[in-house]
Amino acid sequence: MDELDLVRVRAQLEDFAAGVFSGMRRSDQRATGLRYLRGLMLDGRRKSMQPMAQRLGVDHQQLQQFLTSSTWDVAGVRRRTATAAVDLVEPRVWVVDDTGFPMDGRASACVARQYSGTLGKVANCQIAVSVHAATDTASAVLNWRLFVPESWDETCVPGPDGKPENTHARRLRQQPVTLDQAGAKKPHARVRLPPAEQIDQIRRRRAASKVPDTERYRPKWMMALEMLDELAEWGLRPPLLTADAGYGQVAEFRQGLTERGIAYIVATTSSTTAQPGDAHPVPVPYAGVGKHPGPRYPQPARSLKDLALAHGADAARLVRWRPRQPTRDRSPDRPAGELSGHFLAVRVRPAGRVIRRGSQCGDDGVLPECWLLVQWPPGHDEPSDYWLSDLPTDTPLADLVRLAKSRWRVEHDYRELKTALGLDHFEGRSWIGWHRHVTLATAAQLFLTRLRTARPKAAGRT
Repeated sequence: MDELDLVRVRAQLEDFAAGVFSGMRRSDQRATGLRYLRGLMLDGRRKSMQPMAQRLGVDHQQLQQFLTSSTWDVAGVRRRTATAAVDLVEPRVWVVDDTGFPMDGRASACVARQYSGTLGKVANCQIAVSVHAATDTASAVLNWRLFVPESWDETCVPGPDGKPENTHARRLRQQPVTLDQAGAKKPHARVRLPPAEQIDQIRRRRAASKVPDTERYRPKWMMALEMLDELAEWGLRPPLLTADAGYGQVAEFRQGLTERGIAYIVATTSSTTAQPGDAHPVPVPYAGVGKHPGPRYPQPARSLKDLALAHGADAARLVRWRPRQPTRDRSPDRPAGELSGHFLAVRVRPAGRVIRRGSQCGDDGVLPECWLLVQWPPGHDEPSDYWLSDLPTDTPLADLVRLAKSRWRVEHDYRELKTALGLDHFEGRSWIGWHRHVTLATAAQLFLTRLRTARPKAAGRT
């Protein structure tokens, strides 16, 4: 948006900001919050504090102080923004996902060499987990968390017994091995610091970036459940939740959704194991020693790929799930068509120790039943995509497909937030500064979504 566009929507923006920033006690904080929103939405290549301050005609230290040392409650702004987003979007699903923020240095909070699906490789970056409300026509971010890598948590450093204090820390992996041309092992160049030095280094980095002592490494799926709990405290609950295989393949994540009463349809991997839907456990004879064994399934659990192959590609049906989005090179008079594919849905019983210990698995050993949905492209030897869902048994195949494919709106959110609103342009180092910046970028996107919803051709459409 340019200055003229902002002038046209000035009254609407002020009304929106008054609601979002209503919890700020000081008028100067509310005024700076409104100014920051304007800076994020104004045209410009960079949305970091100095370029924004130049475009706004203010001292950049004012914006910096507002993000890093002011006393306003970022959780309160997130709560009011999330509530307004749900009211506006009226979501059909909530989506859990994560995105990467490439970084050059190592001083910013929680930056580390780690795998980012956004980048498609291991790189020096920050990773954030997010929850979105979505329909096919609108979407908005509801919550954010910055992922804390193991290298930013001293409780992940092995103690004298070789075990880290943090129970979520991964087991130590062996040093990677590089082979020379003759096939012999090369010595590894990286030198690992002694534990005491590692701990001291991590504590200095955390202190410099002001990472709260309560923020520790835990898996991303656990962070997603924490955000869902926080949203529930705000009175917001998802009608249905979907996520990619990075979350859906984790039995603890699916079990956590079930325990919270949240229906789901999540992607998973072909190697996830399950019993067929019609399988039943049978009694096991008592050997006369120890505890009496409970009922067990007569056959070992099979991979979802094997279960799908047992039905065959001929069982897959053609399903059209939504119209294609128009592209810039397509004439508006030419229909875009529909997205379609061949899908198969069968009932299965996911296996695993976590599920067997869950509240849904009774004393009779019967595993909870759910849907297995697969996409099987014609001419392929096996399915390309897999989903698990606890939706009712009478859910039509077309509805399963439509809901499983609803994650696409998240990419729209990330693209708009990063390219138009400077989500990944924050150059500060502090934990609170990062969370405040992404919260304000989320609020700016919600305002633009409100404009588009009210007037699709309005200024501010991106």
